[in-house]
Amino acid sequence: MEGIEGNRRLTRRNVLRLGVGTAATGALAAILSACGGGSATTAPATTAATTGTKAVGGATTAATTASGGATAAATAASGGATVAAPSAASGATPAAAVATGVPPAATLPAATPKVAKNANATKLTFWHALGGTNGEVVSNLTNQFNDSQSDIFVQDIYQGTYDDLVNKFRAGLQSKSGPHLLQVYDIGQRFMIDSKAIEPMQTFIDADKFDLSQFEQPILNYYTVDKKLNAMPFNTSNPILYYNKDAFKAAGLDPAKAPRTWDDVAAAAEKLTKKDASGKPQPGVAFAIYGWFFEQWLATQNAVYADPDNGRGAQRATKVVYNADPGVKILDWWKGMVDKGAAANLGRSTGDVQNAFAAGQVAMITESTATLRPLIIKAGGKFEIGTGYMPRPTTGGEQGGIIMGGASVYIAKDKADKEKQAAWKFVQFITQPKQQAFFHINTGYFPIRKDAYDLPEVKENTAKYPQFQTAIDQLHANPSNPATSGAVLGVFTQSRTTDVEGAIEETLLGKSTAKAALDKAAAASNKALDQYNASVK
Repeated sequence: MEGIEGNRRLTRRNVLRLGVGTAATGALAAILSACGGGSATTAPATTAATTGTKAVGGATTAATTASGGATAAATAASGGATVAAPSAASGATPAAAVATGVPPAATLPAATPKVAKNANATKLTFWHALGGTNGEVVSNLTNQFNDSQSDIFVQDIYQGTYDDLVNKFRAGLQSKSGPHLLQVYDIGQRFMIDSKAIEPMQTFIDADKFDLSQFEQPILNYYTVDKKLNAMPFNTSNPILYYNKDAFKAAGLDPAKAPRTWDDVAAAAEKLTKKDASGKPQPGVAFAIYGWFFEQWLATQNAVYADPDNGRGAQRATKVVYNADPGVKILDWWKGMVDKGAAANLGRSTGDVQNAFAAGQVAMITESTATLRPLIIKAGGKFEIGTGYMPRPTTGGEQGGIIMGGASVYIAKDKADKEKQAAWKFVQFITQPKQQAFFHINTGYFPIRKDAYDLPEVKENTAKYPQFQTAIDQLHANPSNPATSGAVLGVFTQSRTTDVEGAIEETLLGKSTAKAALDKAAAASNKALDQYNASVK
């Protein structure tokens, strides 16, 4: 989450949702029908210019309304807790070594004219869904490739939201009018595999004996299904805890020590809760009602979202199991803080939660690593921002880890071999250390390879934003297993945004118990999953 950056992560309600698949004929028609219709009405994803999450997961990454007709407006927390209008945070001066003020705008190389130097060059199209500053970075990265040689020319084309991009790709499958390369968000992976319209990246890797030893294994794991890498990771993030160090000091908490466990968060939230001008409690923590966070907290318990093995093996996911005890524990912990007035329920909008944090109204939130720079910009130097690992039930070594978010690049299968080989050369170029450093510094997403961190420009950037070291350390400490690799299922959009987020909403508002809400959600997810799986057999 990837994810991923606007007022909310990207709308994904139209992608992979079941439509008239049972009436369609042929496996491909069934898949396309299952993909649903309609276009998103969201703002383009940006990182440096705006805020949000996902990097996919993560990504997620643009302003949206919640799916299923559920409102994303802020809802009052139980017990009368409120978040007041924006007000200045503590006036304490942040440490000089930490970036807290508004950072300068990213300096990008001038974009080169998008005209092939060689009229006989192999011409490729690359569809992507990164707008604003991030879109400029993609264009510059593409032009760096074009300037590096003259045999291949890549034209990058912004397609709007990820939903828009996938819908356009879906529409052009039968006519073979789609792009040579395309960037697809994390939870679109099952559809891309089932479409049979992609050339697995593993094909090129095996043929060229391409060295992946420097690539981040947790990131590769996310896009690997049945021991096959289907897409090359591109923009990647994971979730971390953000906290207001000045508020910690004022509450008598250690500003150098981020809360590590769920109990730590609950205890700190109670100490950080204060009264607003009207005398109502102003909670110490807020989490957006976002299915990606729920998935992360399952992974911290080494719990899978779906059986068998999160759909990572030879057998596709056949049943969601997020309503088991680990899922119930998440909502019981969350609801307990809301009931005590220590946690604010601001609804589904990640942007609302970010704004409350930047205004000093709540002292702790969870968000994408790609949101660090935008949060620093929003806070404007009013307080010092600290970061910590995504909170988990306990600190024991038996605990799990976190899941990647964001998007990856696929190569279309229906193109000439010469064009697919040219596309592979472009993929190799954008994954080199220098290009990864450029992309990381100018967007805030992770480099997908470890040796990029050895470059002077990356070291300088990390020194400027030392809070990002938390994200790096968390990534490198992450265990590799089905739980932390994340789930792969054909109805992930519905399952995450309609079913799970609906269950969280019902629980926090006291309309249902955690168990009952999750059981109802899982039943809906499994019904849709059965229909989807039947349509692609």
